[in-house]
Amino acid sequence: MLNGKSTCRTAVLTMPCVGTSTAYCILDALASVGRDWELLHGSAPRPPVFDTALLSCDGAPYRDINGRCITPDGSLDSFEKPDLVIIPDFHFAPGTGVPDEFAPMITWLKKARDDGALITSVCSGAYLLAEAGMLDGLDATSHWSFCDVIAQRYPEVKMRRERILVPAGDGHRIVTAGGASSWGDLVLYLIGRIAGADEARRIAKIYLLQPHTEGQLHYASLTAGAQHDDGLVADAQVWAADNYALPTPVAAMAARSGLTERSLLRRFRKATGQTPVDYIQTLRIEEAKQMLETTDLPIDEIAGEVGYTETSSFRNAFRRYVGMPASTYRKKRLLLTRVDSENG
Repeated sequence: MLNGKSTCRTAVLTMPCVGTSTAYCILDALASVGRDWELLHGSAPRPPVFDTALLSCDGAPYRDINGRCITPDGSLDSFEKPDLVIIPDFHFAPGTGVPDEFAPMITWLKKARDDGALITSVCSGAYLLAEAGMLDGLDATSHWSFCDVIAQRYPEVKMRRERILVPAGDGHRIVTAGGASSWGDLVLYLIGRIAGADEARRIAKIYLLQPHTEGQLHYASLTAGAQHDDGLVADAQVWAADNYALPTPVAAMAARSGLTERSLLRRFRKATGQTPVDYIQTLRIEEAKQMLETTDLPIDEIAGEVGYTETSSFRNAFRRYVGMPASTYRKKRLLLTRVDSENG
């Protein structure tokens, strides 16, 4: 049990842009510990392990992003010294920065951390932790569409976009999870850590939760880079989208821009957070993903189509960027397509 307590006081944070389904799934799963397994097996429920509260800045009812009326359990100030804080996903554009209305939540989070709370996030919730400075010098993850933006805006954060779950810091007091559906991975981890592995296994069986052990890179659109206002770099990106399969695309990009390759590298990285080489690689791998999903071409032919002269180089790059071999990616996508057709 966390800090030797019999009950873990848990705050799930919310506001109008928070993903309601994620917040309530977390609340439901934590409330099930010590109760639902026992009910299913004819035993008396045990005292709750998690004392949970859905908290907003002011505690007032609000309309979520889908127009549903949500009534929090209270305000942040009404719930002092939590043992555990969980930040769900937020619905806002990655490149816009943290909205001003999060300022009171950041202040409250810092105090909770200083008071010893375990601080966790799901998906884009990591953006709030980065803004609060809690991820500086630490490994962290988020939804794949937010990872590059967070890395560029907060260079002290070591984003691990391939990871689903990243415990970090002294005593692993900071835990970040990937996409919104990784709430299940986070909850099982927290239940196992606080209530024990047996409880985590029971909740996994009740909710049919299976950890995303393969990571999240194969779900990502690798070309979802940072927005910027550099016209020269934007022109280079547009050109690269049609010419990434050329033998030496970076040299051609530099010649087209009128810059040296070194100057282009500095300017490109400043605007996008990637080097030109990395950007070409992501374009190639993204096209390869599409071809693996939609064609029956052998992997060797796909490698050549997207610009690799050696299949081994393609296979190594694909595994590095996607987190699994190209053959495994094709099998998983074929399986998902088959399931969709059977359910359609």
